[in-house]
Amino acid sequence: MRIPRIKAKHFLHTGKIVFWFLTGAVLALFFILSFSFLIFKNLYTNSVYPGVSINGVSFGGETQKQVKSYFESKNYAARNVNFIFTSDQGIATASAEEINFGYNSDLLANQAFSIGRSDNFLSNLTLILEAYINGIDLPASYTYSQSSLINILSPVISKINIKPVNAQFKFANGKVTTFTPSANGKQVSLETLNNQLLARSLMAMSARKTDLIIIPLTVETVPPDITTDKANSLGIKELIGVGHSLFYDSIASRIYNIKLAATRLNGILVAPGDTFSFDKALGDISAFTGYQQAYIIQNGRTVLGDGGGVCQVSTTFFRALLNAGLPIVERHAHAYRVGYYEEDSPPGFDATIYVPTVDLKFKNDTGHYILIESETDLSNDSLAFYLYGTSDGRQVTISKPVITNQTPPPPPLYQDDPNLPSGVLQQTDFAAWGANVYFTRQVTKNGKPYIFDKFVSDYQPWQAVYLRGTGK
Repeated sequence: MRIPRIKAKHFLHTGKIVFWFLTGAVLALFFILSFSFLIFKNLYTNSVYPGVSINGVSFGGETQKQVKSYFESKNYAARNVNFIFTSDQGIATASAEEINFGYNSDLLANQAFSIGRSDNFLSNLTLILEAYINGIDLPASYTYSQSSLINILSPVISKINIKPVNAQFKFANGKVTTFTPSANGKQVSLETLNNQLLARSLMAMSARKTDLIIIPLTVETVPPDITTDKANSLGIKELIGVGHSLFYDSIASRIYNIKLAATRLNGILVAPGDTFSFDKALGDISAFTGYQQAYIIQNGRTVLGDGGGVCQVSTTFFRALLNAGLPIVERHAHAYRVGYYEEDSPPGFDATIYVPTVDLKFKNDTGHYILIESETDLSNDSLAFYLYGTSDGRQVTISKPVITNQTPPPPPLYQDDPNLPSGVLQQTDFAAWGANVYFTRQVTKNGKPYIFDKFVSDYQPWQAVYLRGTGK
């Protein structure tokens, strides 16, 4: 059936009317909304839009200055809240006011005011409608002066923080001239401290004036840039033995000789499987090699001789070998008990040498190189040897010395000396009791017996000797 032409024209005309009506209505609505939006924006030109809040507190209609003032008043109210920072090295206390702790008032005022004020019209319209209909709640933001806090914590931090030590190996002519094992450092973790402090922000801002907030300082390990493993390929990784001795009241020449001999042993490397000879490593001991005259035992008397004091070095080295659990191939005790060696040790823990016939030897059975390091501390009159290598798990047990057959020293001997003025008495030998002394050492490895040895010392009684001046 065909539609009459007059009806078709009627429908077309009606459609045009509807189209233009709807278009006009949409445009009118757009202009009305735009005009209303402009009026709304002008109404809140200098204030926060309605529905915007921070931490549940509404700031709609408030100016930036008012928002800032609100949070500054909160900061003032909490200014006397105290933070207690605890550690093993002490504690430090800081008030909120001292470290400028509190709400970040500038940032919060700016954030609240910025809602709906970007360069994007549609984004602004969406945010303003969202705030007006559902509300927009911003989280609180907190701040503090890290520099002020660190300044208050500095006395404690300085006790905690230890810089890591980089390993150093320097070789010259087959000898280690510089060796420093690596060591981890420690420091207070400022990142953790920041997180801990901010995590307690809400608690701090709602606390009473007298409340204390305790924060334990977190200490973190700081590894060195260069570890011992990276610095060498000799298997020298750790300390395996230490020996100490004291030389109080030694004369200047004796101290000089001790330091010289110890220095000449410093840095020596002992290869795996090698037997180390103290005499060979030290070489000639005489005035030609730099030694001075000091008291030595010779032909049953204590007399001045080149290199006096070197036995202090061999004694200290012997103690390091004992503690390291190394096989001692050769060792000789002194003829009598020397007072120096019993200043920090019981009798029996000494070793004498006399180049080239009386030696101190040990074997390196660790399977790795051993580095010998010496340290002479003149301020404390002490000597130390440190043996570095790779531990194979050996454990050392040393017994207390057993002292038997003690015999008193003979009566003092007085000898006339025309080189001394009349009436002057000079002691050249000191009395010492004789004794038989022994101690044992047991070394285990992986829980099984590895070395068992017995060290015997047969000390003669020693006579005090005085020179009596007969000269003019």
